Amino acid sequence: MVDVKTEIIINCPITLVSKYASNPDNTSEWYVNIHFVDWLTPKPIKIGSQIAFKAKFLRRELSYVYEIVELVPGKKLVMKTANGPFPMETIYTWHPIDDNNTRMVLRNKGNPEGFSKLVTPFMSMMMRRANMKDLKKIKDILENQ
Repeated sequence: MVDVKTEIIINCPITLVSKYASNPDNTSEWYVNIHFVDWLTPKPIKIGSQIAFKAKFLRRELSYVYEIVELVPGKKLVMKTANGPFPMETIYTWHPIDDNNTRMVLRNKGNPEGFSKLVTPFMSMMMRRANMKDLKKIKDILENQ
C-alpha cells in the first residue's frame, strides 16, 4: 500500500488553480508521465465521469480509467481507478492562502499490484518525486500565463 501526499504553493487565485487542475483536458500538460487523455463520458467533469489515461511510470506503459467519485468545485476532486493495473485513488485539494495564493495538495493512495515486489518498497519515494515534478510544472504553467 502506498499513500503519498505532496503540496505546493501556487501564486494564483484558487478559482484559477482548481479550474485548471480539475480539467482532464489539461492533464497531459502538467503531468510529466501522462501522454494521452480520452473522455469516456460526456463533458463537463462531474461525479461519475470516466476518463482514460495512458502514462509511463517506471519504464512501463500504463493504461487506466479514472472515475470521478467526489467533486466539490474549487475545493476538492477525488478520482478512483475504475480499471487498470494499479488500483489508485487520486485526491486534489485546494486551500486559499489569500486572494492570490493557493496551496494545492496532491495525494495518491493505492496498491501497486502490477509491479515487482522488489519495486514496491520504493514506490512511495518514486511517486512522491513524480508528484513534485507535476506540481512544479502546474505552478510554472499557471504563474506564467
